Amino acid sequence: MCAFQPDYRRIVAAARNQETAWIPLYEHLIADEVISAVMGEDICGKQWGGTAELRDYFRVYCRFFQEMGYDTVSFECCIGGAMPGSGALGGHIPGVIQNRADFEDYPWASLCDRYFSMFSRCFEALREALPDGMKAIGGVGNGIFECVQELVGYESLCYLRMDDPELYADIFRKVGQTNLQIWTRFLETYGDIFCVCRFGDDLGFKSNTLLIADDIRQLVIPAYRAIIDQVHLAGKPFLLHSCGCIFEVMDDLIRDAGIDAKHSNEDVIAPFPVWVERYGDRIGNFGGIDTDAVCRLDGKEMERYIEDVVRKSRGHGGFAFGSGNSIPNYVPVDQFRKMNRIIREIRGE
Repeated sequence: MCAFQPDYRRIVAAARNQETAWIPLYEHLIADEVISAVMGEDICGKQWGGTAELRDYFRVYCRFFQEMGYDTVSFECCIGGAMPGSGALGGHIPGVIQNRADFEDYPWASLCDRYFSMFSRCFEALREALPDGMKAIGGVGNGIFECVQELVGYESLCYLRMDDPELYADIFRKVGQTNLQIWTRFLETYGDIFCVCRFGDDLGFKSNTLLIADDIRQLVIPAYRAIIDQVHLAGKPFLLHSCGCIFEVMDDLIRDAGIDAKHSNEDVIAPFPVWVERYGDRIGNFGGIDTDAVCRLDGKEMERYIEDVVRKSRGHGGFAFGSGNSIPNYVPVDQFRKMNRIIREIRGE
């Protein structure tokens, strides 16, 4: 029996920008390899197995988050995985849409049904496995820009903007409409098991946004707003995960898209305290320690780093602590444990 008793309301408060003495823990993603090593049970690949394997996967997955002191389980199923011909973003293959004919021939009308036929079993298994007091944070993975890249490819998208600006805009609009359809059905069917909704949409890189800011304002943010309005109608806050230097559009994301909280920080762009100092009066901030620092700092160095982040973050609105990106499979398990132990000691466990 795990002694830690989760209470999802604590991370909801952080997402609604309410600072409390208790610091909720948050990770965007934790690799199954890391979870398997911590729990001593191999769950790798079981999410896509038969019914028994799927149930076993979520039994261990949820227990991991509880035993490690999280109030929520981070989980999403990405739209990209359900899009026929996708892979230009993650797999670096040629995009399936390169011209108007490709766009018109694409099976847009089937995407919503396809998404739920592929992933409903995962959401159902998660519902069964959630411990008392715990809900999920996440939902429908991939934002508008990522889905467009999955179908077109980033480089091809840049050319398309100049060669056929009308098609360029139409692709963003169509992806926005399709994603809204999926999100609306998701909230109706599985909204009860999620307390905070999110998607990841990496809008930036080290020094700037990946699209010019006006394109984000005109083509991406309106699609965000339509989805976030549905999330808000369902009574839930919305968390945007976006890597990169996106300061140029942060005001737009807060004011026009309506995000309630933001995650992702990298020290080479701006340490976490910079984000909370700039935006903590308007949104909750999730993150804290650069993933690189999780990998390389020794115990004392990591302790000083985390204590400094927490000290500078207090008094700047609601925040939840974890890595600035995620815990991929290359993060040493002992380093992850070290980070987890330090922050739990700081919050009094």
